[in-house]
Amino acid sequence: MHFNDGYFMGGMHGFWWIFWVALIGVLVFYNWGRPGERRRGPRETPHEVLRRRLANGEITSEQYEARKALLDRDTGDQT
Repeated sequence: MHFNDGYFMGGMHGFWWIFWVALIGVLVFYNWGRPGERRRGPRETPHEVLRRRLANGEITSEQYEARKALLDRDTGDQT
């Protein structure tokens, strides 16, 4: 038990506590800030959603063509 001007081994010991708390805080904040990218992957474009819904049988080919025409008209995309 060594005392140095009233501090009980506080210098380096205190620094390491601050270091580990800050490191854990940064890691938690980094992972918490972007949960969507890690869990779901990249977002689908509207055209991809439309193609997926057609493939799954959720919409008919006529509905697909009508909605695709609306998307192409609104975005100017001709894919």
